[in-house]
Amino acid sequence: MQTNWIQQKYLKKAGLIALVTVLGMTPPLSTDMYMPSLPKMAEYFHAPAALVNMTMVMFFISMSVGMLLMGPLSDRSGRKKILIISLLLYMLSSAGCALTTSVYLLILMRIIQGIGAGGMVSLSIAIIKDCFEGQTRATALAVVQSMSVIAPIAAPVIGAMIIQVSTWRMVFLVLAAISAACLVTTFFFEESIHEDEINEGGVLDSIKRIGVVGRNINFSAFLLTVSFYSAPFMAYLAVASYVYEDYFGLQPTTFSIFFAINALTSVFGPLIYMKINSKTPAKATMWVLLIAGFAAATAMLLLGHFSPVAFLATMIPFSVVNSYMRPFSTNLLLDQIRGDTGSASALLNFTHTLLGSIGMFIGSLPWGSYISGIGMTMLGFMMLTLAAWLFVLKSRKISMKGF
Repeated sequence: MQTNWIQQKYLKKAGLIALVTVLGMTPPLSTDMYMPSLPKMAEYFHAPAALVNMTMVMFFISMSVGMLLMGPLSDRSGRKKILIISLLLYMLSSAGCALTTSVYLLILMRIIQGIGAGGMVSLSIAIIKDCFEGQTRATALAVVQSMSVIAPIAAPVIGAMIIQVSTWRMVFLVLAAISAACLVTTFFFEESIHEDEINEGGVLDSIKRIGVVGRNINFSAFLLTVSFYSAPFMAYLAVASYVYEDYFGLQPTTFSIFFAINALTSVFGPLIYMKINSKTPAKATMWVLLIAGFAAATAMLLLGHFSPVAFLATMIPFSVVNSYMRPFSTNLLLDQIRGDTGSASALLNFTHTLLGSIGMFIGSLPWGSYISGIGMTMLGFMMLTLAAWLFVLKSRKISMKGF
């Protein structure tokens, strides 16, 4: 383990992990928490649902931009300064969302909020890379990413509770308060990037470092391989309510139980990773995850239509595999780079977000049934994963550390 986490004399190890955990939970908190409020917001603004939904779409787009901007800048200016800027953008725009009286101004505030969120997410991974090595880093990644699995469960429940006692504005005030607490904590955070790793040059030079990382075939080829897993899972998230409520005829409360069960079982992925990571060869792990993905896709296509329990039972294995893949692949990817950690983290998170968005689009297409759509999305992206994995194994240009 690197010794620089000891320099965090105020936050200590536990405080540092707590901070990056909350930073990593930013996307689900920023979206799922206010989803129960969308109908009331459309009513308040006298706006069509499609326009109000743009507050969600533009957040994801601007978050992707924020990832690609803030990550490289942190390699030039340091993690702490860029994290403070990201948190300030997020906090002030969250408060702006709470105070707005126009849906168009709300969309603008969400764009600014997304840029700040992108910086928070990118820097959460970069800080872990700066401060930890080996099994300690693997454990830290598993803890952070297991909490990012729990966040989508808790966020809609918290949002629903808030609008029971207040209005949709309070949701954004809560987000502002969470970011304010992170901002205060960040002032106690001591810079984690080593002086010899800071990139010189202007802002554009820093952003160009993403291209440098992308040209590292050890990093980019494996990143593409593992990012394909994001698409089927996001396809499931996009249409799960339609499957349970429209196809199987469940009530919304019953749907929430099935959804929560699947999300809770996803936590087992990072927990299993913490237990067996140091004992299992990386190549063997990749083959097991790939075979499990194909098995889940086949089971979904053959059995998923029978009942909501069957659909849940076929989805759970893929969810666990996907949640195992994130800390496993992130840890390996961070080993492939030296310096440019902010750029690598930005590219890593951006690629997962992009593939996840593609998966949501494909899963939402007018399939014969959404269950078939999820199954076919799984199968198609597992084939892409297999092709990319075989390329990684057979290419003479690729020699990955850790394999």
